[in-house]
Amino acid sequence: MGAYHPHVIHARLFGAVLGALVLAGCSQGSPTTTTGATSSNAATTAPSSASSPAAAVPAKFAGGGVKISLVRQLSSGDYFEQWLAGAQAEAKALNVSLDVSSGDGNNDKQALNLEQAIGQKPDAIIVDHGFAETVQPTIKKAVAAGIPLVAYDVDPGSPEAVALTQDDHQIAGQALGALKADTGGNADVVYVYVAGFAPLDRRNETWAQFKKDNPGIKQVAQIGVVNNSTAAAVADQAKAALTANPGVKAVFAPYDEFAKGATLAIKELGLQDKVKVYGADVSTADIGVMTEPRSPWVATSAADASNVGRIAVRAAALLVAGQPVDHALKVPPALITQKQLHDGGITSVQQLTQAVPALLTPDVARVPWVAP
Repeated sequence: MGAYHPHVIHARLFGAVLGALVLAGCSQGSPTTTTGATSSNAATTAPSSASSPAAAVPAKFAGGGVKISLVRQLSSGDYFEQWLAGAQAEAKALNVSLDVSSGDGNNDKQALNLEQAIGQKPDAIIVDHGFAETVQPTIKKAVAAGIPLVAYDVDPGSPEAVALTQDDHQIAGQALGALKADTGGNADVVYVYVAGFAPLDRRNETWAQFKKDNPGIKQVAQIGVVNNSTAAAVADQAKAALTANPGVKAVFAPYDEFAKGATLAIKELGLQDKVKVYGADVSTADIGVMTEPRSPWVATSAADASNVGRIAVRAAALLVAGQPVDHALKVPPALITQKQLHDGGITSVQQLTQAVPALLTPDVARVPWVAP
């Protein structure tokens, strides 16, 4: 990797560290309960199953008696809203009652919500994000109580639970491949990263290897913060880093709120024609930022958040039905470029999934009794 002398701006998280990858802000309030509701979010219109059902509907699902508790670390931000909309849409398709709670960024609150969910004896539990140290002890209680469990983007610490993740190494690799192609493999780069978040840590592993394999890529600064206004905070940091390092050609920001902040900083400094942003994750709002005139955000690698929410519910349903399910599920991403969005006139995630069907993965945790 070599020695670096960056203008490093350290991220500092106070109190309970936010346990999710993507958020623009953090809602404060009590947990909410949602029962199989649909959403107006267009991204939830993806099919829930890949082929005609080959099995009869289990009696418990036919009768609408299945209850799944969704215990979230956080619920605020484009990604989380789309994720929940997908989960709710899939719950409706499966005739499942989905009880939703959020820790509002407070790890202890999430652990308490998980304890309460166990006490309600649902048919299955989904843990959405969180910190392993916080949720693993309670996940073990759920497993000991015989409750099937799916953990998304957090290590459940129990082999009996299904561990669902995006393929974060591939997400970083696709974005960095675009960065390398655009720069010819020679560029000073500002890197945005906060340690302790499982998806970001996995993406960081790919970044570390990428620098070793491409010595012409120089990390001249590391910035990053996750708080209630991540994009704005990163924008302030990025302006300082870019001002201190005028030779920077690219910002690697592998989370959409990071990418939004970097994009804002570059625009405010008038560097759109000099510095480009390579990000991760996608939402309709992100597409809007990427397709703005002279936007420096030129590529992102992502899985569709709505699709991932659907998969989490499907995996839980398979566990309830006693059906086989991979206990190490990975959702593959797709590279999305600014040019692709412009050329296709794409302005929403719904249009994106139609143009990039790889974002829809109906065969991941496919439920055999649900029609396409």
